[in-house]
Amino acid sequence: MIAKLNTWLLLWLLTLLTACGSGQYDEQLNALSHDAVILAFGDSLTYGTGANHQTESYPAVLAELSGQTVINAGVPGEISQQGLVRIEQLLAEHQPQLVLLCHGGNDLIRKLDTDKIKQNLSQMIAQIRAQGAQVVMLSVPRPGVFLKAAPLYREVAESEQVLLENDIIADIESEVSLKSDAIHPNAEGYRLLAERVYQLLTTAGAL
Repeated sequence: MIAKLNTWLLLWLLTLLTACGSGQYDEQLNALSHDAVILAFGDSLTYGTGANHQTESYPAVLAELSGQTVINAGVPGEISQQGLVRIEQLLAEHQPQLVLLCHGGNDLIRKLDTDKIKQNLSQMIAQIRAQGAQVVMLSVPRPGVFLKAAPLYREVAESEQVLLENDIIADIESEVSLKSDAIHPNAEGYRLLAERVYQLLTTAGAL
């Protein structure tokens, strides 16, 4: 019972922290229609590695919270260059009104060129907007003892004027009880991520 209370207290504190954190809310979103498709695009963090990806990934929980159709387009192990190639077909196939872009983590793990990651993310954003969809970006922490969002995400967000959630993934990955392994959240961590994204979309006017 005490352990359960401690877990809920931790979740509440993390939610409070991220609500007051450095997520970027300058850009407002257009309200989504009731039949809108949200495309969650990324790598293993989107896929839901470490939990049941069909029911416990953050896109699955976000669909439950929002009542919207949320497509899980996460591919474990993918780097941003591969994502840039893949996204065009998905945009054409699903015609989303909103894309949640969470990519580049594998690039950071492999220590690939930061400028190239930024370029790939910017090109993804351009493709999303060319299709007529809105975009929200989620920051991923750079590897290290003290996890913080890689600065490149804020740089891209400011350059492209994109709504950014900058803190929640780093906060989750800093807490052992919310992780399934060294990199991936567990079901509890993914639910917290989905709740934070849902809060962001609500605050920004999409939901």
